[in-house]
Amino acid sequence: MTKIYNLNDPGWGRDNKGSGNQNEPPRRPDNQDSPPDLDEVWRDFNKRLGSMFGKKGGGKQSPPPTGGSRPPVKLPKGSPKLFAGFLILIIGFWLATGFIIVQEGQVAVVTRFGKYTKTLNPGLQWRLPAPIEHDQEVNIAQLRTFEVGFRGSSRNKVLPESLMLTADESIVDVQYVVQYRLAPNGAPAYLFNTVDPDESVRQAAETAMREIVGRKPMDFVLYSGRTEVASEVLELAQSILDRYQTGIQISTVAIQNVQPPEQVQAAFDDAVKAGQDRERQINEGNAYANRVIPEARGHVARMLQEAEGYKAKVLGDARGDSARFDSVVTEYVKAPGVMRDRLYITTFEDILANTSKVMVDSQTNNMLYLPLDQMAKNVARDAARSSNPAHAAASGAAAESTGANSTTTSGANSTSTSRPATRTTPLPSSGDLGNLSNPYSPYSR
Repeated sequence: MTKIYNLNDPGWGRDNKGSGNQNEPPRRPDNQDSPPDLDEVWRDFNKRLGSMFGKKGGGKQSPPPTGGSRPPVKLPKGSPKLFAGFLILIIGFWLATGFIIVQEGQVAVVTRFGKYTKTLNPGLQWRLPAPIEHDQEVNIAQLRTFEVGFRGSSRNKVLPESLMLTADESIVDVQYVVQYRLAPNGAPAYLFNTVDPDESVRQAAETAMREIVGRKPMDFVLYSGRTEVASEVLELAQSILDRYQTGIQISTVAIQNVQPPEQVQAAFDDAVKAGQDRERQINEGNAYANRVIPEARGHVARMLQEAEGYKAKVLGDARGDSARFDSVVTEYVKAPGVMRDRLYITTFEDILANTSKVMVDSQTNNMLYLPLDQMAKNVARDAARSSNPAHAAASGAAAESTGANSTTTSGANSTSTSRPATRTTPLPSSGDLGNLSNPYSPYSR
C-alpha cells in the first residue's frame, strides 16, 4: 500500500525502459531534473491498483520485465480480507457517530437531507450519521421572557412600545411582561415554520395589547380592568401564534405599570385624588347607614316588644279585676255584712300602710315627738323611687312595713306632724260607708 501511494518513489510516473540497472531511477534524456509527467503518474497508479486486485494493466498480458525494469508489486496473501475488515471498521465507526445524548428538558429535531423526519426525546438516542441525518436540540422547558414598554426598570421607558390609545381617545402608558415556552410537540414548528419565532411572539403580544386597550376606556385600563385586560391579551396573542403555527405557548401576560403620559400626570393625579375623596365619602356614608339602620331597627323591635308587653299587662290586669269583682259580688251576695266590714278593714289597711302621719296622744306631757329617723328614711325612699321607677315596688314594700310599725294613739290632747305623702287618700265619712260594697270605690282594692 505504501508503494502505491508513496509519491516519494523515484520511479513514480517515470518510464523505466532503457535502463540497465533496476535500482537506478529512470531519467529523461532531455531534462534530468524535470518532475514526472501526470499522465505517467496516473497510468502507473492504475497499474499498481490493478495488480493489487490481481488484474493486469490495460487488460493485456504485460511482458516480463527486461533489463533494469521494476518488477510488479505483489500483495501478501489475505489482503482482500484485511481490506474488508478495514472497511467494516470504518463503517462501524461511521454508524457509531449517529448516537447522541439529549439533555433533560430538551428534544432533538432530526432532519434527513434537510427534511424533518422525527423528534427524539431526552436520553441516549440514535439517528443515521451525517451527512444523511442531522439533529438540532431545542430547549422546550426553558421559560422565555421579554419586556414591552421598558427595559429592566420601569424608569427605562420605551415610549414607542408603551403609548397606546384607548376607546375614549385617551393615551395611556402600558408596561407589561410576557412569558412563554415551547409546546411539548412544538419544536419542529418553532424551527421551521417561522424565520424568527421569538420576534413573532413579541409582535403578536404588542398587537393583542393595542387591540384590547383600544376597546376599553381609560379608567377601566388604569384601575379595575388590569386583570381582565391581561387575560384577554393572553388569549388573543395565543390565537395569533396558533394561527401561524409557531409551536409557542404563552404562559403569562403581567401588566407592570399603567399610567397616563408624563405631560398630563399632575392633572391626572388631581382627578385621581378627587375620585378617591368621592369614594371615601361614599364609604363613610355607607358605614353610617350600616350603623344607624340596625340601631333604628333594634329600637323599633324593642318598642314593639314593650307595646306587646304593655298590652299583655293591661289585658291581664283587666281580666284579673273582672275576675276579682265577680268573686266579690259572689261573696257579697252570700254575706253582705261580713263583706262590707272586710272591705272597710282592708281599705284602711292600705291607707294607713302608705301614710306618713304620726299622731301622738299624751295626758301627762305635751311634748311633741318628731320621728326624724323615719322622716329621713321616707325622704330617701321617695328620692330613690323618683329616680328609679323599677325600684318603686321595693320602696312600696318598705313603706308598707314602715307604716305598719308606726304608732297611733288617741286621746283628748293630740298633735300631729305630716309630710307630703306619695299617696293621699281621704278618710271615708259615715256617708261613704255605704259605697264600700262597690269594687270600683276609692276605698276598695
